Amino acid sequence: MEEHTDVTQLLDRMRDGDASASEAIIPLLYTELRAIAAHCLKSERRGHTLQPTALVHEAFLKLVDQKKAGFRSRGHFMAIAAMVMRRILVSHAGKRAAAKRGGGAARVPLDDELGAGGERNIDLVALDEALNKLAERDARKAKVVEQRFFAGMEMNHIAENLGVSLSTVKRDWEYARTWLMREIECCG
Repeated sequence: MEEHTDVTQLLDRMRDGDASASEAIIPLLYTELRAIAAHCLKSERRGHTLQPTALVHEAFLKLVDQKKAGFRSRGHFMAIAAMVMRRILVSHAGKRAAAKRGGGAARVPLDDELGAGGERNIDLVALDEALNKLAERDARKAKVVEQRFFAGMEMNHIAENLGVSLSTVKRDWEYARTWLMREIECCG
């Protein structure tokens, strides 16, 4: 619990522009950030040019550059980190797809195993477009998908981050999964 307090205090100092806080927070969060990056990269093709370490570093640079982020807690920071990593991967996939005219990524359904960390190969650009549409309709449901699918977070941690009940997160996940599958199949 003391480490969580330390992280929260460092996040507060980071928000206030303390550069030494950014340096001090890296060793405390690196293992978790690398796990999120590895989870995100499971959806990528073999031989992907981004490795978990590079993804963590790129995401961290973007996170510490955000002056108004106002991270409330370790969990909030991790949720934002997952979102930033998603954007980096989507940007990378978009560039690759543009270079190859279509990218050739295979589409797979958003089943329960995807949230649990199974091997997957999905068109991240199509998923990102669908997730952005979902966010316009219901931002909380999109956050649930982001934290579950991209960060591999457990449902109870997502509930805590979003300040809702576990049953609400489970309902949001089921709805969002179904909605995204339909959106990707119909419009992707």
